[in-house]
Amino acid sequence: MSDWDSYKASKFLSFVLRHRPDIIGIQLDGGGWVEIDVLVEASVAHGKALTRELLKETVRTDDKQRYVIEGTKIRANQGHSVDVDLAIAELAPPTLLYHGTATRFLDQIRNEGLKKMSRNHVHLSEDVETAKKVGQRHGKPVVLAVLATSMTKDGHKFYLANNGIWLTDHVPSIYIAAV
Repeated sequence: MSDWDSYKASKFLSFVLRHRPDIIGIQLDGGGWVEIDVLVEASVAHGKALTRELLKETVRTDDKQRYVIEGTKIRANQGHSVDVDLAIAELAPPTLLYHGTATRFLDQIRNEGLKKMSRNHVHLSEDVETAKKVGQRHGKPVVLAVLATSMTKDGHKFYLANNGIWLTDHVPSIYIAAV
C-alpha cells in the first residue's frame, strides 16, 4: 500500500468522487461533497493507501484542478456521471470555446453534435492547447471550435466550473467548426 503517489491517488479520487462512490461504501451529498475523514477511512478499509496528507497534496498539485476542498469536505469540480448538483451559476461564455476529441469520432459528432455521454455535461475549454491535450487522451487529436455566443443567443446555457472548464448540456453540430 505504501507505493501510492499523487498520480494514483488522483485517478482513484476521480473514479470515486465522479463516478463510483459506492465502490468504497460512501455516499456523496446532493452537491457531490463527502467528509474527508469518511473518504480516507473508507479508502483505507478497501485497501487504498489514501491519507489526509496525500489527499491534500493531490488536490493542491492537480494540474487540472479536478477537486476542491471546503472546510472538512471534498468534491470533484465536474465530470460526474452520478447525479449531483454542483450549484454552478449560468454564465455568458466567450465567443468561441474548444473541444478536444479524436479523429475517429468526427463522423458521429458531425451527425449528432457533442453529447455529454455518461457525464452530466459536455466539457469545453477556452483555449486550443487544453482541448488538444484532452483530444490526445482519446487517439489522434482534433480540436473543434464551438460557437458559444451563437448557442447562447439560441437559448443554450453555459456554466463555468471552479477549475475553468465550461459546461453545457449538448452542442448541436450546427455550432461546431473545425479549428
